[in-house]
Amino acid sequence: MSWQAYTDNLIAGNKLDKAALYSRNGDSLWAQSGQFQLDNKEISEIAKGFDDPSNLQAHGLYAQQQKYFLLRNDDRSLYGKHEAEGLICVRTKQTILIAHYPSGVQPGEATTIVEKLADYLIGVGY
Repeated sequence: MSWQAYTDNLIAGNKLDKAALYSRNGDSLWAQSGQFQLDNKEISEIAKGFDDPSNLQAHGLYAQQQKYFLLRNDDRSLYGKHEAEGLICVRTKQTILIAHYPSGVQPGEATTIVEKLADYLIGVGY
């Protein structure tokens, strides 16, 4: 399966409307849905935020120039919220999955989809 198929599958269920797959260091975009691409500073801050979230806690989580309030952070997942929309970032052994859910979607439903894909990728060595 190509990397593009993973982002396509994330948005196929209508709970997520944008998705991207980056290398674990955030230095390479592997796949994206539509025009969902973060600028270099945004993905760099997300990649650093898994190990040290202090900057994201102080200044917010950014994607496509939109600021999200950081709700959760650990060495695997970062969750952000802006009004009724949200951002989910999950790090695997070799990738960072980033997905956006629109207003009207329950955050738990959206996070489950991304976390399950991350579990699958980890299980197959990625």
